[in-house]
Amino acid sequence: MENNYISIRNLKKVYTSGSGIFSGGKHQLKAIDGVSLEIRKGKTLGLVGESGCGKSTIGRCLIRLTEPDSGEAIYQGIDIMKIKKSEFTPYRKKFQIIFQDPYSSLNPRMTVGDILKEIIKFHNPNKKKEIEDKCYKLLEVTGLNRNSINKYPHEFSGGQRQRIAIARALAVEPEFIVCDEPVSALDVSIQSQIINLLKDLQKEFGITYLFISHDLSVVKHISDDIAVMYLGKIMEFSEKEKLFSELYHPYTKSLLSSVPKPEPRNKSRAEALKGEIPSPLNIPSGCPFHTRCPQVIDICTELFPSKRGSDNHYAYCHLINDKTSGIK
Repeated sequence: MENNYISIRNLKKVYTSGSGIFSGGKHQLKAIDGVSLEIRKGKTLGLVGESGCGKSTIGRCLIRLTEPDSGEAIYQGIDIMKIKKSEFTPYRKKFQIIFQDPYSSLNPRMTVGDILKEIIKFHNPNKKKEIEDKCYKLLEVTGLNRNSINKYPHEFSGGQRQRIAIARALAVEPEFIVCDEPVSALDVSIQSQIINLLKDLQKEFGITYLFISHDLSVVKHISDDIAVMYLGKIMEFSEKEKLFSELYHPYTKSLLSSVPKPEPRNKSRAEALKGEIPSPLNIPSGCPFHTRCPQVIDICTELFPSKRGSDNHYAYCHLINDKTSGIK
């Protein structure tokens, strides 16, 4: 794929849980199991999947809030996973994150102005007047009133708090932002406002996004490329237009079927997702989705499928072969 900005290669993260006398010994939780992805410069990669599939862990690894066990993330020819934490500070300016819950991610004892000034001073000490002017500019571009600068987080609505979180992420003029479920805690009407704001900011500043969500309908409105994740693995990847016109993986089809339709009588041909997601501590053999897949065949229970399709649209599914472009 052209204009790759960040190349993620075989990224892995395993957590060990349970060591007490009642835990039955230690267990391994594979949060990320060999993920490879390409993020295009100035574009948005939507990463979608059910809760617990490892989406947020990928985002946190990319900005080094979480350390991966192995794998690479190539940025401008450099593997940022191999940079020492003590030497990663310059990259903190380039890589930022917007969290799901803006209230818990904002210091309740600090005013909006103090929250913004703190991060600006840390990365780029300026004169007091310059810093204050920049704070007002950040409030303006994120749709907040100038008077907001002296208020505390609890004085704002959820949507306004998320705008503050976005302003904080923009304060150091980043190139790449991880948006970790940034609208899932907001009302539907507010969700669209925040998504439109993110799109406007991307157009104005050329920012690259990794947009994490469990909702395909939300991802559809902001993403250029979409990766579908399940139990630590990528199931399908595609440019947005191709994904929604020709779905490859049964899991993607099921996720799309689960999205509420404005016309209930217009039933989707795809079968809605059934059953609970297996425990990450006990991932099924073969294709991890086979325990819930409506189209499972024998080989699915034994062997994880190879990558099939093209560079712009591929999936890991035994139902895809060289003679078909998708699944029925």
